[in-house]
Amino acid sequence: MLLSGLVAFLLLLTAEAKVGDSANVPFCTETEECLLFEPICESEEYEVRHYDSAKWITTEESAFFMDFATMTAFRRLFKYIKDNNVEMTAPVLMKMETKSKYFWERKSFSMSFLLPSAVTDPPTPADAKVKIVEMPETKVYVKRFGGWMMAASAKQQAKSLSASLDSVGAKYESDYFYAAGYNSPMTMFNRHNEVWFVVQDQPVCPSSEEMD
Repeated sequence: MLLSGLVAFLLLLTAEAKVGDSANVPFCTETEECLLFEPICESEEYEVRHYDSAKWITTEESAFFMDFATMTAFRRLFKYIKDNNVEMTAPVLMKMETKSKYFWERKSFSMSFLLPSAVTDPPTPADAKVKIVEMPETKVYVKRFGGWMMAASAKQQAKSLSASLDSVGAKYESDYFYAAGYNSPMTMFNRHNEVWFVVQDQPVCPSSEEMD
């Protein structure tokens, strides 16, 4: 009976670790709903989170620099949620490759908006460049930072996180990372950004305590 109760509790946690009330995420302050997560562990250099599967709208855009791709991709996704009366959520994700390329080559960037919990059957996008995807549950290494989400700052923070992970022998998807933004472009102060690397195998959290 005790075991059954424990299993039910764990299932409840999993069910809640999707999209929900932003009050459950202290730094998610500008939207009613946010991508919820289960904290696994934390160190001074980074933290590890578990995210359940969730639905997103996503689009790809090629450009010489992320900052140019971001503007076009954001307008495209924002038009979808506006035309379909879908509420904005957080974070906005930008997937970036870490592979070195010549600066004169156009690079491909992928931006995603999280769909609210009420949108279980998303409207089919009118724009062929907008896709609906369901990202699988995953664990990520996370590093937080403030200021504006620019290509240079995102890459610098990702490089710092990568160095911290390499120093402890952590295994992660190193070919790309996610840049996560939680604020409106109109927000001037107290901005919250993150970079994520997807965990491979078991996460490593040196000199840390597992979260309750």
